[in-house]
Amino acid sequence: MVRVCIVIPAYNEEQRIGKTLEGYASFFSEKKKNKFLDFEILVVINNTQDRTEEIVKSYSKKYKEINYLNFLQGGKGFAIIEGFKYAVEKRFELIGFVDADMATPPEAFNDLILHIKNFDGVIPNRWDKRSNIKTKQTILRRILSRGFNVIVRSLFLFSHRDTQCGAKLFKRELLINIIPKLGSSLKWSFDVDLLFYSRRAGARIKSIPTTWEDKTNSTVNLRRTPITMFLSVIRLRIIHSPFRFVVRLYRKLPENIKFH
Repeated sequence: MVRVCIVIPAYNEEQRIGKTLEGYASFFSEKKKNKFLDFEILVVINNTQDRTEEIVKSYSKKYKEINYLNFLQGGKGFAIIEGFKYAVEKRFELIGFVDADMATPPEAFNDLILHIKNFDGVIPNRWDKRSNIKTKQTILRRILSRGFNVIVRSLFLFSHRDTQCGAKLFKRELLINIIPKLGSSLKWSFDVDLLFYSRRAGARIKSIPTTWEDKTNSTVNLRRTPITMFLSVIRLRIIHSPFRFVVRLYRKLPENIKFH
């Protein structure tokens, strides 16, 4: 059986992590029972201030396949990288991550596993016409998402139409190569960095349609979010260019800039 590690970064997720762990653990337990795969769900708790750890501990007692790491340092990129390191060391063949809100249901993550085959990685594409988007995004969020992707594709010459969907799956051999190069402090552009180094390594990454439901219920800050996203990818583009020596000037902008 193929061994799969599903990394879930968790920062203040007490309201959502329980449902996600129950959904993923019960779904993949059936797959394991039918000898389709073996799996571990690794929750990487990072700088959380709520009951996330307590809830994760309770589910780790219910399901032996649930494990967790806890760090004082925060950040999604940091959490995913630490999860990748753990999974590589434990010699899982397939290693991926998914957001804690279960916007990507376990069935959709399982599709990534089914489609990886001879590819080095598989990512969902919410903009594929065959995708099942259960919650329609507002016009504003669609504009921001599409606009961000246009900028990313223009700057990095990606063919991927959706770099930001919060679920991805890779083979262990690829991650061994690129983990040391990834920027753990990146926020909006971590997924872009991950795909950039995958391409540089000559990896074959497949995009597939997905099922996705917006569970964040967040409001977009019209003043901050678009500018932060733009600065983040500009900074990353500079890092991956002959002008990377000027990145010191940008180091504080994407994550720490204050807007008034």
